[in-house]
Amino acid sequence: MADRSLRGMRLGAQSLQSEEGVVFSPRSTYTYRCATCGRDTDMVFSAEAEAPESWECKFCSHEATLMVGSEPVVIDHSDAKIPRSHWDMLLERRTRAELEELLEERLQYLRARRGTQKIGA
Repeated sequence: MADRSLRGMRLGAQSLQSEEGVVFSPRSTYTYRCATCGRDTDMVFSAEAEAPESWECKFCSHEATLMVGSEPVVIDHSDAKIPRSHWDMLLERRTRAELEELLEERLQYLRARRGTQKIGA
């Protein structure tokens, strides 16, 4: 029985394709410097792609800035939205006086309910 077993390559162990005749697309290497740890991260992108102005540092995970020559690119954050909190959104819908009135109504309801609860139920 062992004489009849199939012999061959293991699945996924090696590729039967060769890189013969394959033309790789042109690449460009960009350097990003982290202001936190001071280390450089080199990233390779397609020559046709536009490199982002910032990239995550592979050493400390903070934001690294693209270097052009020996100077970092100035990143414009003026269009970045400031995140709104739940309180900010609530104040867009109601005035502070309305919120105080609603709070007082709710507190009165809870106090009245607490006084009518049965003990041991």
